Amino acid sequence: MNISERKTSRPKIRLMPFRFQVCKIGEELFTKEGPPNPNFFECELVSLNERCCPMCGRFVLMALGKTLAEIFEVKEAIDEQPRYNVAPTQNVRIVRLNHQTAHREMSMVKWGLIPSWAKDPSIGTRLINARSETVHQKPAFRASFKSRRCLVPSDGFYEWEKKAKVKQPYLFRMVDDRPFAFAGLWDRWQAPDGKVTESCTIITTPANERLISIHDRMPAILKPEDYGIWLDPAVKNPNALLELMIPFPSELMTGIPVSTKVNRASYDGPDCIEPIVIGESLF
Repeated sequence: MNISERKTSRPKIRLMPFRFQVCKIGEELFTKEGPPNPNFFECELVSLNERCCPMCGRFVLMALGKTLAEIFEVKEAIDEQPRYNVAPTQNVRIVRLNHQTAHREMSMVKWGLIPSWAKDPSIGTRLINARSETVHQKPAFRASFKSRRCLVPSDGFYEWEKKAKVKQPYLFRMVDDRPFAFAGLWDRWQAPDGKVTESCTIITTPANERLISIHDRMPAILKPEDYGIWLDPAVKNPNALLELMIPFPSELMTGIPVSTKVNRASYDGPDCIEPIVIGESLF
């Protein structure tokens, strides 16, 4: 049967010749690798390389390793060049608790969680985010939520506003420009050949007043005094953990419009974070 003849209330199909496609149906987010697929219906069908991110899909980390070591209380930090446009499937730094030493450690993992039970690592491309409201219930996340929680250091993150044919990015940071941490989860997956891949996801919450005019979701930003509780595997009460994942106070954040160069995941230049003028500011 021709797809145009199907009786459905779903939105019209938009096919795009990109390697990755993202499809949101109701509250669920799906992705696909490969050529355009007419079975992917959508309100937003885009690619990882040129996209309006569905939740939290890009962030910034410019702080030096020494600064991160002090803030997150790790003995050995991982130094990298400043990152102005960190994108899904790339390697990112996380802070987690070493269960053997009970000390915090910084590690490099792949952004896009691959559950330990997964048959195919490509599942990670559609698990870059987890919703705070259901993270403790979803099969892909609930085991990590119990004992493999982490911090994802950041200096800022991007969200996109749809303006006519343009997806306008905005950069959101702390008013004092201090690095902070997203609530995250990590997992370890072993391939049939024995190769191990560690990966993570970033948890999201409903947007605060600062972001709501741009997007209805934002990453879950933890308060520094809550880092210890979040990382402690002995904390098993989901209600105690869910209470930490609330919209971050909007008065402590600022947002600016930035160049659409950010829309390309392959672009990672310092001008990504430079403010631009697009008329009357929302902030």
